[in-house]
Amino acid sequence: MKVIIINGPNLNLLGKRETDIYGHQSFESYFEELKINYPNMELSYFQSNVEGELVNQLQQVGFSYDGIILNAAAYTHTSIAISDAVAAISTPVVEVHISNIHAREEYRHVSLITSHCVGMLTGFGLKGYDMALNYFMKTSF
Repeated sequence: MKVIIINGPNLNLLGKRETDIYGHQSFESYFEELKINYPNMELSYFQSNVEGELVNQLQQVGFSYDGIILNAAAYTHTSIAISDAVAAISTPVVEVHISNIHAREEYRHVSLITSHCVGMLTGFGLKGYDMALNYFMKTSF
C-alpha cells in the first residue's frame, strides 16, 4: 500500500512553533517513527508553504497512490484551489489536523476540503496521522 502525507504551511516548524498547541516533536522525526511502525506500507512525505505546490502534489499523486493524508493547515479554511484538487482526484484523502480546529478561533471551524475527504481527524496531535494510516491499512478501496 502506497500512502503519502501532505502537509501545508508552517508544519515544517513543528517542534519549534507554538509547542503548547503542536508539541515538541518535529514532523520529520515523527515520520521516521511512522515508517518503523508501518513497515508494510510505502510511505512518503511532502510539505510546502506554497498553495500551488500543494495543488500540484495532489494532482501528481492523486491517481496513483492508495491513500493521501492531508493536513492543509491554514489553507484548510481558505483554499478553494486545494478543495478543488481534492475533489478532482480519485485517491481517497483523510484530512488531519494536529489541534482541534473546532476549539480554536472561529475562522478555523470551517474546512473547505472535508466534503471531498473520506473523513477528518482533528485534535489528536500527531497521533492523528497514525490513526489515518491505520484506517488505510484496514480499508480496501
